Amino acid sequence: MHSSKKLTEQRQVLAADERKREFHEEKRNEFESYAEEDNDEQTERTRESTEQWREFHYDGMNPSHEYNRHTA
Repeated sequence: MHSSKKLTEQRQVLAADERKREFHEEKRNEFESYAEEDNDEQTERTRESTEQWREFHYDGMNPSHEYNRHTA
């Protein structure tokens, strides 16, 4: 009888570990998904501001403080 009880306890522990692992995996996936979206938005904002700077630059109207900062 003793070993049967021990086996049942081990199964319960394994089942609990499995639930914990699944929970953490789900949280990690949620975070990765959020981080990826956030990174995409950041990339898009950077791209937009770079485009704006280029348009300004090529119009012959240099944004002087930005432009001179690199050449000074």
